[in-house]
Amino acid sequence: MTTARVPKLPLEEATAAADEAAVPNYMAELSIFQVLLNHPPLARAINDLLATMLWHGALDARLRELVIMRIGWLTACDYEWTQHWRVASRLGVAPDDLLGVRDWQAHHGFGPTERAVLAATDDVVRDGAVSDASWAACERELNGDTTVLIELVTAIGAWRMVASILHSLRVPLEEGVSSWPPDGRSPSEAVID
Repeated sequence: MTTARVPKLPLEEATAAADEAAVPNYMAELSIFQVLLNHPPLARAINDLLATMLWHGALDARLRELVIMRIGWLTACDYEWTQHWRVASRLGVAPDDLLGVRDWQAHHGFGPTERAVLAATDDVVRDGAVSDASWAACERELNGDTTVLIELVTAIGAWRMVASILHSLRVPLEEGVSSWPPDGRSPSEAVID
């Protein structure tokens, strides 16, 4: 089990810090927030950004979860992959599609929209920005909707940031949570550490 570089707050302290920061109490049960709530204002800002996209987003929830899973895979971020395997599954994203993000170019279950969004994700993780070709494909597939396009880029950047935070602070999985669902297979090498 990974030891966090910043100690996780005990649940009671994390819940009190969540109350102080106006972060929902259920977030205090997660290891990432038990670490982040050592800095309540920052925990709130991160929660607000992610919650806006999770609960009030313009980007299709399935596409968002495919993006997050791809980032988790590319960055070898077990925590992100594991948490969003559960989130995406609850949203009804097919397990074959979640596993398909491992090698999306070869996955036959993805159409032009998924391919455009996943190519943009790869661009940002690899190069720090969406390429012109990927942008054109996303613009076409997402019907030029600027709200959705902005949210797509923000989602990619935000969950890439979360992967960096998780790795850098060495946030462990919650107790009793299995690593790399559903099969325990992790990427052999992260694109970016």
